Amino acid sequence: MNVAPKLGPDFALENADAKDLGELKAQAEHCTRCDLYKYATQLVFGEGPATAEIVLVGEQPGDKEDLAGKPFVGPAGLLLDRCLEEAGVDRSRCYVTNAVKHFKFEQRGKRRLHSKPNAGEIQRCAWWLGAELEILQPKLVVALGATALYSLLGPKVKLTPERGHVLRLANHPPVLVTIHPSYLLRIRHEDDALANRKKFVLDLEQAAAFQST
Repeated sequence: MNVAPKLGPDFALENADAKDLGELKAQAEHCTRCDLYKYATQLVFGEGPATAEIVLVGEQPGDKEDLAGKPFVGPAGLLLDRCLEEAGVDRSRCYVTNAVKHFKFEQRGKRRLHSKPNAGEIQRCAWWLGAELEILQPKLVVALGATALYSLLGPKVKLTPERGHVLRLANHPPVLVTIHPSYLLRIRHEDDALANRKKFVLDLEQAAAFQST
């Protein structure tokens, strides 16, 4: 068991109040807690069974997710699916969501380029993520990247020193810390890409133990 990081007595993941995921999504459809809703095509809420034992949290929807209205359906999502399969994690039994529910982007001609959400946007959208976790009560949350980790545990917990660790904290489901699969897609050198993918799969293998057989 890893030593829990010091979050401070004032840290808490506040959340919306809903009896189930359907009601929560209906509330989130009308979210104006930050300005991202003004520019995105639509809300991209989490997806997966209400009985999910593992929740996978990414950063935000990408261009394809924004258009489809579904999380992790673009290149990073497809890579995540393959890596989960290699790690022995049943993707169909996981709940997949993002720290931020609307696509933030910069327009470059006809292209919409990903723009990293800021701290205020992450904190305001944690209202929905906290409620998802409250309803699901998962055995494990997988933080895919720094934004997801920030949303879940605040600014004091850093990705690099905690990478590959399962953090166990009071009044919070365990959190497995790893990278976002989009990082792997940006690696140009083939050998580096293969080595980093192998390390990512090893991280995800720890999640398999949290799914009932």
